[in-house]
Amino acid sequence: MLLTHLLAWMQDVYKIGGIGTVPVGRVETGIIKPGMVVTFAPSGISTEVKSVEMHHESLPEALPGDNVGFNVKNVSVKELKRGYVASDSKNDPAKEAQNFVAQVSSFGSCPVQ
Repeated sequence: MLLTHLLAWMQDVYKIGGIGTVPVGRVETGIIKPGMVVTFAPSGISTEVKSVEMHHESLPEALPGDNVGFNVKNVSVKELKRGYVASDSKNDPAKEAQNFVAQVSSFGSCPVQ
């Protein structure tokens, strides 16, 4: 069992006839599985995952590194966008940051003007 929070970024979102809205992306940390409730950041939309698939094969769960599509309930394709992040609604869901601090290191020659 993985102890890290689910973070899966959306590469694209599709509307598939007979299936519904299917976000597609990569699981970076944690797991995603049918039945769990996810929240999409920065929109804050929460919904249940109906199914998870990779290469047209249904999965019981997706692990870090997996590129998957997952069917979600009651969410329009217009409500989700590329770059959104799906996280577990019950385990400190991701949210929009007002600001952040970063440390940048540069190695090699980098002319400063």
